[in-house]
Amino acid sequence: MAIYNLGSVNIDRFYALPHFPQAGETLATTTYTEGLGGKGLNQSIAVARAGSVVHHIGAIGAGDAWLREKIESFGVECSAIAASGAPTGHAVIFLDPAGENSIVIDAGANVALAEDAVARALKQAESSDVLVLQNETNAQVAAAKLARDKGMRVVYSAAPFDAGAVRAILPHITLLAVNAVEAAQLCAALETDLDKIPVPELLVTKGAEGALWRSNETGAQIAVPAPKVTPVDTTAAGDTFLGYFVASLDQGMEVRAALLRATQAAALKVTRRGTGDVIPTADEVAAFAQT
Repeated sequence: MAIYNLGSVNIDRFYALPHFPQAGETLATTTYTEGLGGKGLNQSIAVARAGSVVHHIGAIGAGDAWLREKIESFGVECSAIAASGAPTGHAVIFLDPAGENSIVIDAGANVALAEDAVARALKQAESSDVLVLQNETNAQVAAAKLARDKGMRVVYSAAPFDAGAVRAILPHITLLAVNAVEAAQLCAALETDLDKIPVPELLVTKGAEGALWRSNETGAQIAVPAPKVTPVDTTAAGDTFLGYFVASLDQGMEVRAALLRATQAAALKVTRRGTGDVIPTADEVAAFAQT
């Protein structure tokens, strides 16, 4: 089996600050660093580091060919990452002393994908494979429809949250992943409760409170706590969680075991500054789980 991920690729720019800036306020950074990220790529890296095969579908600026070699170094297959006339997407990430973040994104090449290129990338996929999507690219609905027609499992992260985007893709997905804030936003937008959202499975991440998986077909629920850690950077924690969760299911784990492994991976990630570059490996997560 394999996991296909139609996802963003960003150059991340991190600014550590004494506090988040207020309107009209100018702040000096305490540190500045750059890294590789984007919700999509972070999830692909997490899948690869968890030990599953992942094909990333996306686009980067034509002048940033160095990114392809960097992405491959994480174990991500990237033959379906196109060179675009648009610039590579980037994110400006503010970090406060508690490790919380505030993020501004310029989509760039991430929203310049040709639907026929996405279709070509999925042509080799089989019914036993999984398609992962987020709300940082175009062509999401077309890809989800194509994957479902092939019998694939489709996992969608509703982030950055947009009610219209969720409504459009909801009929074509198997599992909807949201954090606690996005869950509340979605229920308000659809004027319903979580257990009535028309999707087979729901995954709700709750940060330090752990995570919840729910089958809206049977009503079954599984909740797990999160390990206690001291966070230094919460960026990409949710992406790490989802990548590990999907990979763990791909490797044959039951839902509870996959949730536990994913919470451990996310907890370990928040003890490190950065995004894709510092997502933990399977061996690191296994060692962390024993502490």
